[in-house]
Amino acid sequence: MTITSPQPIRAGEEMRRLARFHRDVRWTGTVRAGGMGPGSPEMTAIGEGRHHTIQNGLWIVGDYQQDQYLADETFVQHWELHWVAGWDPQAGEYRASAADNYGHLELLAGSIDGRLLTFRSIGNPPVRLQLFWHIVDDNTMTWRNEISVDGGAFQLVERYDCTTIR
Repeated sequence: MTITSPQPIRAGEEMRRLARFHRDVRWTGTVRAGGMGPGSPEMTAIGEGRHHTIQNGLWIVGDYQQDQYLADETFVQHWELHWVAGWDPQAGEYRASAADNYGHLELLAGSIDGRLLTFRSIGNPPVRLQLFWHIVDDNTMTWRNEISVDGGAFQLVERYDCTTIR
């Protein structure tokens, strides 16, 4: 009797396409007034993200950190996020999870259209996210985060210019 067991899937073209957007980067940018909650001030931010793959390239893991400051350079907060993204063949789309040091966990579905990667919250949570990466060139990307509260219109929270770390 021959016994067979399922074998792990292999990373394919979908992961090569996704990897273009997951470069090690540093960034600067702005968190808009009200972006961190009602009444929050505009802030500047500097940060960095580092990536590696796991499970023979099936998933890209990113660890990000960012410091935010008021206009007078007063430190406001340090933020960290752990990201896991890959191709979900059953769903036929990219999927990601994001967990931060403020206790937020988000599950997202994504798509790629040329130089634009978009991830959106899965389901209908009270606060929905849209994340956008746009490849400008081999050294530069822009990234932005938008939120929708209780089904309202999406509003810009923050936008960053990301430079690839060589």
